[in-house]
Amino acid sequence: MKMAIGLTFPGALQDESIICYICKRFDVNLNIIEASFSMSSGWAILEIEGKEEEIKRTFEHLINRGIKIEEIERRQ
Repeated sequence: MKMAIGLTFPGALQDESIICYICKRFDVNLNIIEASFSMSSGWAILEIEGKEEEIKRTFEHLINRGIKIEEIERRQ
């Protein structure tokens, strides 16, 4: 499965390597399309690819960290 997603990060996570952690912890490939981060918040548009179950696990982790996810486009 392959999809484009938008992420919104709270400022409290500014010093954490969220995207790097995802690549190491979950069996997914990420491609950063566009991103912007400041001291108070951040956002990113990513392309994520992997098995549906791994993507679900990744989303659960992000949501638990307080990151909002918006699905932009899904490709099978």
